[in-house]
Amino acid sequence: MSRLILTHATVLDGIHGPAANHTIVVEDGRITHVGHDAQAPRPVDGDRVVDLAGKTVMPGMFTCHFHATYHELGSRPNVPYGNEYPPAYQALIAAKNLRTALEHGYTGVVGAGASNEVEGGVKRAIEDGLIPGPRFWPSGRELSTTGHANDGVPWHWGMPAPGAVRLCDGADGFRLGVREEIKRGAEVIKLFVTGGHGTTAPKNRIEMTRDELAAAIETAHARGALIRAHLVNKPAIMMALELGIDIVDHCDEMDDEIIAALVETGAFVVPSLHFPKHFLDMMGDGLGFAADAIRADLAHMYREIPKAQAAGVNFVLGDDYGAVGFGHGLYGREFRLYTEHAGISPLEVIGWATRNGAQLARRGDDLGTIEAGRLADLLVLDGDPIADIGALADRPPLAVLKGGELAAGALPAV
Repeated sequence: MSRLILTHATVLDGIHGPAANHTIVVEDGRITHVGHDAQAPRPVDGDRVVDLAGKTVMPGMFTCHFHATYHELGSRPNVPYGNEYPPAYQALIAAKNLRTALEHGYTGVVGAGASNEVEGGVKRAIEDGLIPGPRFWPSGRELSTTGHANDGVPWHWGMPAPGAVRLCDGADGFRLGVREEIKRGAEVIKLFVTGGHGTTAPKNRIEMTRDELAAAIETAHARGALIRAHLVNKPAIMMALELGIDIVDHCDEMDDEIIAALVETGAFVVPSLHFPKHFLDMMGDGLGFAADAIRADLAHMYREIPKAQAAGVNFVLGDDYGAVGFGHGLYGREFRLYTEHAGISPLEVIGWATRNGAQLARRGDDLGTIEAGRLADLLVLDGDPIADIGALADRPPLAVLKGGELAAGALPAV
């Protein structure tokens, strides 16, 4: 089989800063050589040689808080949450959103809650070659207790739960709920443990008991699934970390004690600050009293994230794309938010998107960096994002390779 040889590139390997005048060789879907042009293997007949002078090559990225079935969620308040469309229609929405992520350079996507057991089937369609898409770790319905923040169906409708929610009560209820979601294709279990961060419940409300949370985490791990939770207030965050949660979504009350617990446990954090900042920028004081609360929460996280980064907390990217007014495709703006407002360096945030994302997905051995032997999930950028984060934040990559094959965009002429 012919080799793809990318020459004269600036390489961001996911660990170190830019390395100019480098060659990457791809064969049978994997990287077989990375090094300075002077040490590159000589092309042979049949090889495809692409000159990438002035371009940057970096690993494919991961977005680790993704709602594939969501489209303008919240724009139809009289329709039960998650049943805005029939399941077959939601599968098409998911396929479109996953392709959008791939086109923006996210070769790995980790689910954070979806409707009607759709995501598992869409993953199979991607893997069977029926539709294009990234490597996908699907989720299922979010799990929480009767009357929690997203249990908004009026009781007199007689519905057990809307399409994006599964109600569980008691430890045995959560064991059953987790097992059934996994049976239906979920590889990531999503829990709602607190209110806050965009929900109608106050952030100090804890929606699950310790026994319920322990049962959910234990059951997910016993079946080999990742488990994540919407966690905002400190007591709930600490409880979840003690019990072994894999992914903390939001973590709005992060402080020194939480940072220490995150480092000790190795849990991943998705701050997902783009969603609240987007609405604050769009609506400002039109949000009423909520505007000041959002400003305070953002200012707090902007202070805490650099401390946590320095301490070794595992941060990843992702947010609530698909909510009303917050469409899929806005992913790149996260890079500007964390570099310009939280003071994280471009190289560090790129590490969140590449190396950390691969480790969260349990694929840190063959994805997330550019090294010989790894799968060739690669992005070609017009420019150097270390010097100008706009090369990632403001436009899609010139080309996206998944397993060495062109998945989106175009390579320069061979």
